[in-house]
Amino acid sequence: MPTIPPERAYSSEPKPHRARQIAESFGSDPARYDRARPRYPDAMVERIVAESPGPDFLDVGIGTGIAARQFQAAGCGVLGVEVDARMAGWARERGLEVEVAAFEAWAPAGRAFDAVVSGQTWHWVDPVAGAAKAAEALRPGGRLAVFWNVGQPPPDVVEAFSAVYRRVMPGSLASRQWATGSDGYSVLCARAADGIREVGAFGEPEQWRFDWERSYTRDEWLDQLPTTGGHTRLSPAGLEEVLAGVGAAVDAVGGGFTMRYTTVVVTAARTAA
Repeated sequence: MPTIPPERAYSSEPKPHRARQIAESFGSDPARYDRARPRYPDAMVERIVAESPGPDFLDVGIGTGIAARQFQAAGCGVLGVEVDARMAGWARERGLEVEVAAFEAWAPAGRAFDAVVSGQTWHWVDPVAGAAKAAEALRPGGRLAVFWNVGQPPPDVVEAFSAVYRRVMPGSLASRQWATGSDGYSVLCARAADGIREVGAFGEPEQWRFDWERSYTRDEWLDQLPTTGGHTRLSPAGLEEVLAGVGAAVDAVGGGFTMRYTTVVVTAARTAA
């Protein structure tokens, strides 16, 4: 299995785990978040389950339970940790067990797990303190697996979206996110891997990749857009302007498009205590 190659220094890069206001802003509309956010490929779920020593899973940043339900369907028991009480409440109402805490401050309280997973969330966790907490919660041989869905629209859609964001949100992350594609997540992956290495309680981190596609209509794309990090804290007027511009851009390319996704996983096994 391939390991993650050393990355260039990134000490000057923004550190998302310090942006707590953004990290805690996703629960403003949990129903939309759960409805619109993409799921994870079955192949990824199956591999994480197969390479974990048992079915007891801890889901860090469980949110509304998107990944947790997929792991439950694969035969796992899942406990969630979630910093946003609104998201946690929504997940609990649908039968998931969730404890409200920032993961770095959460206490395993003597419990041990076969896997610690985190979908679309680990960049909001301190990479060293989070890996240390995961090591504390894992049984020897247990697996830490953190993962992100990385989307790349077709080139004509990239240009149309970028033009909207340059006009409405100049200089923002959203205005340049499509130019980097999956490479934009290389820093996050490197930071996660380095945090795992620094703790010294895991084997060498690996990177897994799963490629898949999803087609979006105009309405489906606009439904999920307010749930993403570049949009959750926009003013109502600013969000309305973005949605109008992006909607017109999708109409201009035929009313829909196919997104190419890569799900990237950084993972390592807990060594013997």
